[in-house]
Amino acid sequence: MVPRSKQPAAPPPAGTPHVRVAVIGSGFGGLGAGVRLRRAGVTDFVILERASSVGGTWRDNSYPGCACDVPSHLYSFSFAPNPEWPRSFSGQPDIRAYLEKVADTFGLRPHLRFDTEVLELRWEEDATRWRIRTGRGEWTADAVVSAAGPLADPQIPDLPGLADFPGKVFHSSRWDHDYDLTGKRVAMVGTGASAAQIIPAIQPRVGRLTVFQRTPGWVLPRADREISAVEKWLHTRVPPTGTLRRATLFALRELQVDAFVRRPGALRLVQQLAERHIARSIPDPALRAKLTPDYRIGCKRILLSNTYYPALAAPNAEVVAAGLREVRGSTLVAADGSEHEVDAVVFGTGFHVTDMPIAQRVFGIGGRALAEEWKDGMEALRGSTVHGFPNLFFVIGPNTGLGNNSMILMIESQLNYLIDALAALDAVGAAALQPTVRAQRHWNLELQHRMGRTVWSTGGCKSWYLDASGRNTVLWPGSTSSFRRATRRVDLAEYELIKRAVAAPAAEEVPA
Repeated sequence: MVPRSKQPAAPPPAGTPHVRVAVIGSGFGGLGAGVRLRRAGVTDFVILERASSVGGTWRDNSYPGCACDVPSHLYSFSFAPNPEWPRSFSGQPDIRAYLEKVADTFGLRPHLRFDTEVLELRWEEDATRWRIRTGRGEWTADAVVSAAGPLADPQIPDLPGLADFPGKVFHSSRWDHDYDLTGKRVAMVGTGASAAQIIPAIQPRVGRLTVFQRTPGWVLPRADREISAVEKWLHTRVPPTGTLRRATLFALRELQVDAFVRRPGALRLVQQLAERHIARSIPDPALRAKLTPDYRIGCKRILLSNTYYPALAAPNAEVVAAGLREVRGSTLVAADGSEHEVDAVVFGTGFHVTDMPIAQRVFGIGGRALAEEWKDGMEALRGSTVHGFPNLFFVIGPNTGLGNNSMILMIESQLNYLIDALAALDAVGAAALQPTVRAQRHWNLELQHRMGRTVWSTGGCKSWYLDASGRNTVLWPGSTSSFRRATRRVDLAEYELIKRAVAAPAAEEVPA
């Protein structure tokens, strides 16, 4: 249910700490924001994290086999290269360790507030500031950076009988490491990117693996290997070699963009590679038919794996080409009517992406809920700011996702935009800014027009990129370079400036 606008709350208690910027989340987006703020000379900020450590999605997703499908040297901050990546596609423990190191190297620990979940953000017009209510007290801030991310809150379908299932149930991003799957009858619900990594990792040790697949995904071989000691030594002693490696990976990925966003027909060759991959890996024609998509490659996220198909073809595995309909005791009933008795259910059913839960907690001008503003679909100006919500900046906001490159590149572009916005406010002596209705509407009309020719719109599939109305509010219909150009500078002609109504409260010093 969309929350209704609320009446203004009572003033915050005396002594409520005030900061210039409050950042929500400590994944790549939140830590990156902290680094960029410090480098811009802004040390009066906090990073509010609901968990007890940094890492975001790379902390939460610790399931067996969890790894990145973007090359390691590209999946890192440009200002924090890591010459010690162990593999060309690094696993979750190494990425999480990298983020812990970023927090230490760039002095972010004093700014972090763990176990501090944001319960409500409310814009106070009279004071020209945000009031932030958390599980551990209140804050006020001139600006808020929402880096909660789209892959933060798991989505489990509301299935009849699930609450009465006598066995174990958990989502892939909330893996129960205390539960031993050895010898168990396990159901994997979903066949997306997480499932493609989980299935090969658990198939050898479970007694029986039943995979519920609504729609098959296209799978390409994964060109993963161990990075040699010589390579690590070279990147450590001669840093430009690491920079060159990153630039090469970036260029190769950028060359693919045109096929996704303008000429989907050019993906035919890639699809032929995927067809050969399944033909080599799945000898059984009936199983091969179940696993062969009927849409163009790229329409849904492309999976990378050398072990996914062999795991599904194993004697103890079964693919049910239907979604899960209901649960009757320990029996799962598929949409095709087939019944399967299991001991445990693992949901690889994704996240609340097009209906980000943070929106239900944000109240802007006039007490209007962001969830209400977005009830017909998310949209923002340049993926970063929303009319009616002054000084609220999104990292990985609407239409900033990528289907073929590193999200870290997009995050850094949005951080550039954030820093330029704060500098612009200082330069003109304004307290806050919000996009004009015209600028935000024009940006999104043009964006959706461009989206119409992409493979995500024309490929013939239904994906998690699309919201309830069928609009793609997740991905960016262009190259990472074009997004960087679009967010290089804040154009004040696209914004309404807000002067401070009353004197700002004195900021409580935050350790730097």
